[in-house]
Amino acid sequence: MRYSEMFLPTTKETPSDAEIASHQLMLRAGMIRKLAGGIYAYLPLGYRVIRKVENIVREEMNRAGAQEVFMPAVQPAELWMESGRWDMYGKELLRVRDRHNRDYCIGPTHEEVITALVRDEIQTYRQLPRNLYQIQTKFRDEIRPRFGIMRSREFGMKDAYSFDADEESAEESYRKMFDAYTRIFTRCGLSFRPVEADSGNIGGSFSHEFMVTADSGEDAMVHCTSCDYAANLEKAEISRPEEKAGHATEYPPMAEVHTPDVRTIEEVCAFLDVAPRDVVKTMIFTCDGEPVAVLVRGNEDINEAKLRNYLGCDSLELAMDDTILEVTGSPRGFAGPMGIKSRIIADYSLMNMKNFVVGANREDHHIKNCNIGRDFEIKDYADLRIVREGDVCPRCGKELRIVRGIEVGHVFKLGVKYSKAMNATFLDRDGKEKYMIMGCYGIGIGRTAAACIEQSHDEDGIIWPMAIAPFQVIITPVNINDENLSKIAEELYNGLVADGIEVILDDRNERPGVKFKDADLIGIPIRVTVGAKSLAEGKVEVRFRKPGEVEKIPLEEVRGFITKTIMDQLSIS
Repeated sequence: MRYSEMFLPTTKETPSDAEIASHQLMLRAGMIRKLAGGIYAYLPLGYRVIRKVENIVREEMNRAGAQEVFMPAVQPAELWMESGRWDMYGKELLRVRDRHNRDYCIGPTHEEVITALVRDEIQTYRQLPRNLYQIQTKFRDEIRPRFGIMRSREFGMKDAYSFDADEESAEESYRKMFDAYTRIFTRCGLSFRPVEADSGNIGGSFSHEFMVTADSGEDAMVHCTSCDYAANLEKAEISRPEEKAGHATEYPPMAEVHTPDVRTIEEVCAFLDVAPRDVVKTMIFTCDGEPVAVLVRGNEDINEAKLRNYLGCDSLELAMDDTILEVTGSPRGFAGPMGIKSRIIADYSLMNMKNFVVGANREDHHIKNCNIGRDFEIKDYADLRIVREGDVCPRCGKELRIVRGIEVGHVFKLGVKYSKAMNATFLDRDGKEKYMIMGCYGIGIGRTAAACIEQSHDEDGIIWPMAIAPFQVIITPVNINDENLSKIAEELYNGLVADGIEVILDDRNERPGVKFKDADLIGIPIRVTVGAKSLAEGKVEVRFRKPGEVEKIPLEEVRGFITKTIMDQLSIS
């Protein structure tokens, strides 16, 4: 490809609405352009990267035994009603009606479609296992799309779905996908970590996210400083502490205190001169419409994903003021655990607390010196809070750390969630009808490319790994009007193309500095500079974008040197 012929509109200025490096650099490097909020067009340079990622994904999925299909993006509402997700999925589901007034959605995912497809074609255990995948555009109507293609509304995704006859086979399918994902992200040149994760609205019993470590990451990743334990913040566990027996002699009598208009933890602590860890928050939630009180130490926060999983509910939200008043007899800000009209669950952080402060279930009042066992009972303790830096690892007891990360892939054990709801059955060896056991496995194609930029860039631009770089080599003649330089650059270009190398020849009539800056901005791994000074020595300059080293290679050797270097790097990835 010749630079002069390529649609490659680079810019010097950083767009004001671009917040993170990948968004800024993809716009500046002429890779993407915004059409609407969260909707982007890929220009030729950007699309070359996307196709590289897709090809790696496709090769590894095929290697793992999955078979490629392509399913409709527009899905009938009836399928989503079968699974129960039409009403549950929420406003991220873009719903449309056709001219006959029939309801459809633009697919954010394809569990319903693939389940309907497979249930109509597979009848017996002899046809299992199966793993089908596609690479296709999805649409999720994000309330606040941001960070360019990192969190867009329309995006490219690889989604795969496995169907198995028994748990042992389902475990094997999950393992194959886990291993395939490890190979995919390794080949893409990413530093990543698989972490235990919450399954969210996809459902299922178990899942792992593949997280790319990056300071700009939206997600928090928890990992142990000693063992291999890692999980996202929603899933990260806290071990149940050892319960210590208390003694009544340690408990001074309760004291109700007038606390006028003191509602928040900060206000309570300031008014009563206590620390947040000496206060218990009583939070009222509605779980599938029913109220439940959740207690947590004042310096901790409830993890709603953990609470939802513990309660096994589809809908969980903080209660409205009228519900709080009905359950506690007081307005928001003064709830306490004594005498309330709902189930009570306490986080592990309450275990071994004594002489703490709670709301009095009476407006403008709190209670000091409250104690479990004497003043109220707790039947249910659970791990319900968000992990904090320095907490203890639930596996080995060492310290936990929290780092930022970008989710690029997610693998789920779905079990029979969809097959049961949609009656996807098969006949086993004994002729008995059973539900297929499913798994689902997603990779964000664009997110993978953007995550690579977040991990690998500098002040000059992108630093692509060889495997997904839009071009492997850029040839830069210092003066295109110099016939000798131009001729040598052209011969080298044609030779490398003949060797199967992906080359762009910068044949623009621009100053060398402009060409060098653009080469760094778009991140081509190898730059070959053809200049009079080096040619006087019979050599050309070969510069590696990472780590920025320059070698002078004899002209007659440079073609073989570059080809070997690229092949060596690709074989490593």
